[in-house]
Amino acid sequence: MDLKEEDILGADIGRHWYYRSKAAALRRAVGHLQPKRLLDVGAGSGFFLRHLLAEGGAQSALCVDIGYATDRDDSVAGKPVLYRRDTGPTDCDLVLMMDVLEHVDDDVGLVRHYAAKVPSGAHFLATVPAFRFLWSGHDVFLEHKRRYRLPEIETTMREAGLEVVHGAYYFAFVFPLAAAVRLASRGNVEPRSSLKMHGPLTNALLTVTCAVELPLFAFNRIAGLSAFVLAKKP
Repeated sequence: MDLKEEDILGADIGRHWYYRSKAAALRRAVGHLQPKRLLDVGAGSGFFLRHLLAEGGAQSALCVDIGYATDRDDSVAGKPVLYRRDTGPTDCDLVLMMDVLEHVDDDVGLVRHYAAKVPSGAHFLATVPAFRFLWSGHDVFLEHKRRYRLPEIETTMREAGLEVVHGAYYFAFVFPLAAAVRLASRGNVEPRSSLKMHGPLTNALLTVTCAVELPLFAFNRIAGLSAFVLAKKP
């Protein structure tokens, strides 16, 4: 996940409509897999992984991020969580790459690197920002390399040796408003975050709007702010 956004929201990240809604979409996307051992690549604080541990049946988790100063051990809901700068081969059966691939030059190489570390049958769930025409100062601030159309991120997973199980866009209901704002400021790519903590009413309204979208999430290959792809190692 984007550590700069986490720094902006701090302890409020779990209450922010965007992160609450993305966590709900993640749970819907992988809940049927009933994963037991999680690997979160570029995990930061492990927000999404900790959400799955608390809300699902996963029993352990490994967070990997080169930004960690030291390795450490922790727990969530009595389940072990390991924070590491790197990992060797692992028996994790679900790999999360939440808003990670847009930050690296070689996205295929990064997926392939971790695909080599997990057993056959392990699933990967990747999320990336969608559509190049939405590029703005927010992307520059977060040091993104690119934004993706859904077929593009699916191709990335296939080229890394994985089988694509399903792909969809999310945040479709807020997409028109976000697109209008981004297009209105087109040409202004001064690095600045568009993320902020809204007032309780606005935050609740946006949360409900995204919750209403959830039943349609699996069928949306048209538009959204984020692209989700579930893939599997043969």
